[in-house]
Amino acid sequence: MTKVAKPVTADAGSVAAARRVREHVVRMCGSADGGHLGGSMSLVEILLTLYRRVLRVDPAVPDAPDRDILLLSKGHGAIGLYAVLAEQGFLPVERLAEYGRPGSSLMAHPTMAVPGVEMPSGALGHGLSIGVGYALAARMDGSDRRCFVVLGDGELQEGSVWEAAMAAAGLGLDGVTAVVDRNGLQITGKTEGVVGLEPLADRWRAFGWVVDEVDGHDTEALAAAFLVRPQPGKPRVVIARTVKGKGLPYVENKVHSHYARLGERQQRRALAELRAHESSPGSGTASR
Repeated sequence: MTKVAKPVTADAGSVAAARRVREHVVRMCGSADGGHLGGSMSLVEILLTLYRRVLRVDPAVPDAPDRDILLLSKGHGAIGLYAVLAEQGFLPVERLAEYGRPGSSLMAHPTMAVPGVEMPSGALGHGLSIGVGYALAARMDGSDRRCFVVLGDGELQEGSVWEAAMAAAGLGLDGVTAVVDRNGLQITGKTEGVVGLEPLADRWRAFGWVVDEVDGHDTEALAAAFLVRPQPGKPRVVIARTVKGKGLPYVENKVHSHYARLGERQQRRALAELRAHESSPGSGTASR
C-alpha cells in the first residue's frame, strides 16, 4: 500500500453535509418509483470529499474547459450524485423533489441534462474507458486536469473495466484516478459469491496501477489519498472500503438495500436514524 501525506486543511462540516446528502437520498427513495438506496449511501463521503476538497470545478460554470472531471461509472449511485451536486450548488436543492417524475431529467441513472453530470451511465463498465479518453486528451492538450472515475465493486466483473485499466497503464496516464466503492455487495448477493474480486489490490497492481486502500467513510483518509501528487506515468486507484446502506443500521450490509421504495413511515424512521447517528458520540469516527 502506498503511504500518502495527510492534507493540511480538514473539512469540519463534512459530518453535517453527509447527513444532509443521506436525507436527500431517503426522500428520493420515497418517490413513486423508489431508488438505489444502498449504493447511494455508501458513496456519500467519497463524492463529498472529491467535490468539497479535491476537484477544480465551478458549479456556476460546470462545463468550463479546464475543469477536473468526475465520472460516476456506477450509475446506480445517481441519487447520491444528485444530492451531492445539489449541496454543492450545481442545481437547486428543491429540484431533487422532481426525481422520478415524468419528464424530469433526474432519473434512476445519471443523464447529462443534469448540471455537473459528465456522462450518462445506464450500462455499467464504461466509465473507466471514458476516463482514459479524458486523461489522454488532457495530456495531448498539455493540460494538468485530473479525471476521477467512481466505480462500483460489482462493476469490476465487467471485462471492459480491465481493458481500460490495461490501456491506462500502457499509455502511462497519471492523470486518471479510479475510485472503487468497495462495499462487497451487488444486486444478487456478495461480490465474492458472484464473481470473486480478491485479492483486489494485487489485481490492480498487476495491471500497473498505484494502489491505495482507505476507509471510504473517513473523509480525512480519502482526501489524503485523492490529493497525493500522481506518480509520473502511473495511473492510481483508491479502493475505498465502505458499507452499503451506510447511516441506516437496519439496512447496512444488507443485499435488499440495493433498491428501495420507502413509504412515509419508513422515511420518518430513516430520517430519525440519520439525525440520531450524527448526534451520537463517536459518529465522527465513521464519517468525519
